[in-house]
Amino acid sequence: MCIRDRPNYRPALFLLIISLSNAVYSDPFKIAFGSCLDQDRPQPIWSTIQRDEVNAFIFLGDNVYGDDDSSGELDTLRAAYSKQKLKLPSWLNEKEIYSIWDDHDYGENDGGSLYKGKKESQELFLNFWGIPNNDQRHNQEGVYFDHEFTTDGVKVHLIALDTRYFRSELDGGFRSYKINNNDEATILGTSQWSWLNETIKKDADLIILMTSIQLLATNHAYEKWSLFPNERKKMLELIDTLDTTTIVLSGDRHRAGIYKYNDIYEITASALNRPSSRKSSNETDPLLLHEMYIKENYGLMLIDGINQEVKFSLKDIKGNLINTKTIQIK
Repeated sequence: MCIRDRPNYRPALFLLIISLSNAVYSDPFKIAFGSCLDQDRPQPIWSTIQRDEVNAFIFLGDNVYGDDDSSGELDTLRAAYSKQKLKLPSWLNEKEIYSIWDDHDYGENDGGSLYKGKKESQELFLNFWGIPNNDQRHNQEGVYFDHEFTTDGVKVHLIALDTRYFRSELDGGFRSYKINNNDEATILGTSQWSWLNETIKKDADLIILMTSIQLLATNHAYEKWSLFPNERKKMLELIDTLDTTTIVLSGDRHRAGIYKYNDIYEITASALNRPSSRKSSNETDPLLLHEMYIKENYGLMLIDGINQEVKFSLKDIKGNLINTKTIQIK
């Protein structure tokens, strides 16, 4: 992963992590996941996550806080990455790491396709995470990718989306965004949609879909897929065509919750160390299964091939269970 300068860094691990070749595991596979990790704040949650003895960690965006302004000057982002490299625990070097970005490691708060620094920001992102030079992400616009592995006979397809690079401009101001019904408005952009429509057809028993902003939530004032209802509808219809168990992971919100739409579950895990400044967890949404959790948290997923099930949980900074759900793999 990105912490290449650490004594325990093992380059070979990254070839396994990021390559698109199939990896095979024989034991139940544990994946922890989270978002919103401020390099200027303490990170005690890592010792809790370490006790879960996970196989992999998914970073769901805002992995540093380096956004400055819309100028495209990236000094703040570079400094944030430099500091974060020293903060991440060394035990992560021995785990598989999958990462996407959100606005604060993209470079502009709530930024989208018009951000001037996005190309250089992508280079910084890929270099920080140690993505090999022959990886497709060095030759494409955007940081989207997919990865396949097998655990206990379960074929897992991890699909990571980029909700920043191509996203159309937001309509309205911060905390008062308006729905954009323009048929040409997009989150993923033409090239990423074309890639996704083909990639999602790969043979799999379980799809884990990574999106930095929430897909299912509709009833809050911040960024979300539902600000672009045509894009959200297109994504939900695509997932509905699949005969594959699909779980969505998201971050961004500085609070955590589990959502359900038809057979689709979404787990929002946020924040690792930068929780909501708002004191109330009183957020309602027709698809929200439980009350939102507003303190430090992370997600944990256990893929159990023997029982053909997936258990996903939200846990607090001490490892206490917040909410959990177990579903059968189709």
